[in-house]
Amino acid sequence: GRAEPNLAELLDLVALGTVADVVRLDRNNRILVAQGLARIRAGRARPGLQALLQAAGRVPGHVGSSDLGFVLGPRLNAAGRLEDMTVGIECLLSATPEAAQLLAGQLDALNRERRDIEAQMRDEALELAAGHGGVGICLFDGGWHEGVVGLVASRVKDRMHRPVFAFARANEDGVLKGSGRSIRGLHLRDALAAVDAHHPGLIVRFGGHAMAAGLTLPEANLDRFAAAFDAECRGRLDAEALEQVLETDGELDAAELHLDTARLLEQGGPWGQGFPEPRFEGHFRVLETRALGADGRHIKYRLGLPGGGAVEAMDFNGVERLVPAGCAVRLVYCIGVNRFRGLEGLEMRIEYLCEDR
Repeated sequence: GRAEPNLAELLDLVALGTVADVVRLDRNNRILVAQGLARIRAGRARPGLQALLQAAGRVPGHVGSSDLGFVLGPRLNAAGRLEDMTVGIECLLSATPEAAQLLAGQLDALNRERRDIEAQMRDEALELAAGHGGVGICLFDGGWHEGVVGLVASRVKDRMHRPVFAFARANEDGVLKGSGRSIRGLHLRDALAAVDAHHPGLIVRFGGHAMAAGLTLPEANLDRFAAAFDAECRGRLDAEALEQVLETDGELDAAELHLDTARLLEQGGPWGQGFPEPRFEGHFRVLETRALGADGRHIKYRLGLPGGGAVEAMDFNGVERLVPAGCAVRLVYCIGVNRFRGLEGLEMRIEYLCEDR
């Protein structure tokens, strides 16, 4: 005799979970995410989500799928990575804005701490990986935080285009916890299963899927596992698979590289796994560069357009590939709408950059 629940009220959580957990955006999932985003933009999200957006400085009326994956998701995950996921759950379940704002503030602080830890670990991991000649890369440092090794593995994988495991000491004595990320062509969980079959007792336990997996093993077994994992990767990945390929939608001409195009693309979303955001390539001249962020890792460029005029472009964590003013560059980029103090402008987000010689 009870009334049926209004499941539409849960669509904001459905959208968040779908995008943040990198679920494939097939037709049904795109509909669900689009409807969840519509509720958030209309101010009908639950208090916890609204409080997290406020803590991150995001305007609910213009929230997109990237905000779910790169703004809300990391703040919720930071609690589980560093302390206790209960804080994130309580924030999502908060019934009042006041309770939600308190918890969102805690999550935002944890996320800032997570970013600092990750930045230090990422730099250390890239330094370790720089001299690595293998196909399957295993990295370990006794001071690393076990809740952040997956993020570090992802950063190194993106930089080197190799399957990567990063390890940290677990709470148990003598045990390492590893988190891995893979590239196209290597099913990471199957590779671990093969290592386990060929070397019984080497791994304590493992699990995962094609692109991400985790395992535990005795610290004394790390070198043997690293050699076995590298051998497995060499057997499964050929030279073509190890060559990173960026697919683009071609070049935009001067008339298309415009705010109106960005608005149209924004309406075409939501974008995500299996339904990627359009990205383009082109040749530009660097007019100005400016380092942003507390550690100066993000680079903001002012780029001259081929037909005249200029556009601003962000290269997040792009300090290692910084190109000075006056140089010509070749880019792969996405475009979007930059909204600030009631004004709208075209912005570019750089995904690949090299000097154009």
